[in-house]
Amino acid sequence: MRRFVIGQAKNIVDQTRRRLQPHHHHHHNNLRLLSLLRTPASDSTPRLFSSSSDMSASDSTSSSLPVSLDSINPKVLKCEYAVRGEIVSIAQRLQDDLKTNKDAYPFDEIIYCNIGNPQSLGQQPITFFREVLALCSHTALLDESATHGLFSSDSIDRAWKILDQIPGKATGAYSHSQGIKGLRDAIAAGIEARDGFPADPNDIFMTDGASPGVHMMMQLLISSEKDGILCPIPQYPLYSASIALHGGSLVPYYLDEASGWGLEISELKKQLEDAKSKGITVRALAVINPGNPTGQVLSEENQRDVVDFCKKEGLVLLADEVYQENVYVPDKKFHSFKKVARSMGYGEKDISLVSFQSISKGYYGECGKRGGYMEVTGFTSDVREQIYKVASVNLCSNISGQILASLVMSPPKPGDDSYDSYIAEKEGILSSLASRAKTLEEALNKLEGVTCNRAEGAMYLFPCINLPQKAIAAAEAAKTAPDAFYCKRLLNATGIVVVPGSGFRQVPGTWHFRCTILPQEDKIPAIVNRLTEFHKSFMDEFRD
Repeated sequence: MRRFVIGQAKNIVDQTRRRLQPHHHHHHNNLRLLSLLRTPASDSTPRLFSSSSDMSASDSTSSSLPVSLDSINPKVLKCEYAVRGEIVSIAQRLQDDLKTNKDAYPFDEIIYCNIGNPQSLGQQPITFFREVLALCSHTALLDESATHGLFSSDSIDRAWKILDQIPGKATGAYSHSQGIKGLRDAIAAGIEARDGFPADPNDIFMTDGASPGVHMMMQLLISSEKDGILCPIPQYPLYSASIALHGGSLVPYYLDEASGWGLEISELKKQLEDAKSKGITVRALAVINPGNPTGQVLSEENQRDVVDFCKKEGLVLLADEVYQENVYVPDKKFHSFKKVARSMGYGEKDISLVSFQSISKGYYGECGKRGGYMEVTGFTSDVREQIYKVASVNLCSNISGQILASLVMSPPKPGDDSYDSYIAEKEGILSSLASRAKTLEEALNKLEGVTCNRAEGAMYLFPCINLPQKAIAAAEAAKTAPDAFYCKRLLNATGIVVVPGSGFRQVPGTWHFRCTILPQEDKIPAIVNRLTEFHKSFMDEFRD
């Protein structure tokens, strides 16, 4: 039975893949595309909302409704999140239109390379994780004799173990505000096994993905625009958005693209001094390792310098480690900042460190299940109570996400029934990601005026595009950033969705885009071909 279900799933996947194979339509209607991207002729700015979500009373000036852009919280207006920004809105409209007007476009599908959302692009979930989740969600299965033929014995054992830790086995009930204690025990044991240093389940706060943990810490640390957070540039826009929403100041430190997105301590010191001279109190340093959007993996030596810097300057170290399983090069290894700090002899009383982990990335890619945690160390008990209070306002994170977070940190071990299939699935996904990264990186580096650092880890490439002056002028005329101009043109010509570097911030005068390495391997050649053809025609049109 189990084989039959998996076989059926594979058939569906294969059929879907065949349907999605790219084939070029030679005639396409550019006018139709333009009409989709623009409001009526008088307005030359691209339209952000699809007609279904447009207000029926679209003329907001004559509206007598109580809320206007002038009256809402200005912090909300200031907040931006490019990963789901304007270009994605355009892509979604194109996707809707493709259903009815296939012949109008030079492509037959939209390929979303804008967001680290692996399963939306065909990555399969890990069987063991989903078996345990299914059994915990529908506990009646555990009483059925047929279950033993359908599920691995260790997934059944693990489900019982988890259910025994939940009062009344009620997976639909609220849990403790930090998460189910038994699941936090499993996570703490996983951290200990990873780092070789003890972890306390009471330091674990389970969250709906890593993002709420980041928001919680920003809420705690930011009182006004006089409070600053040091963030890497380019940065994942969650940070700028969260800092804006909480009314703080983003203090940028620039990663050095020439040295593979290196993190220089001298740059941290320079930006810290610059912030102080503006009357800003820097409260924390955010580090994303492996990097997003930049894909670099920090060396242990570099991490020690960062820990020393935070200790010396009295900064909270916010360690975004959600890509810890995504390391693709043999000469680099992931080291958690907690392990590095403890190995330097720094304990609870020496450094404040918050580490974030998520079930959305790695080889598991369970983005939609919204699971993750933060490990909070080096805070006094009275401050800890305040963090707990804020967590309890949200009652608890969702239980499916909690269960998956515990599984991610305590997967099957050698000798378990699922171990061999689990390892095969995990290694299959990670080695495929590594080869996709390599293929895309090589293709990007062959393009005229494009340079791309290797993806040592994470799920993205962040190539630098040297745009011709003529293209920059055309972008200015269209009132858009040059890299956004390039990305829109790419989308309209190929159906490929990438995020302009301006959404992540970048060294002024440089232009980039972020592209995920997530489309399945059979799609990569078509992406490379479309991108290469587009880039050539773009350069032919705008070359100085």
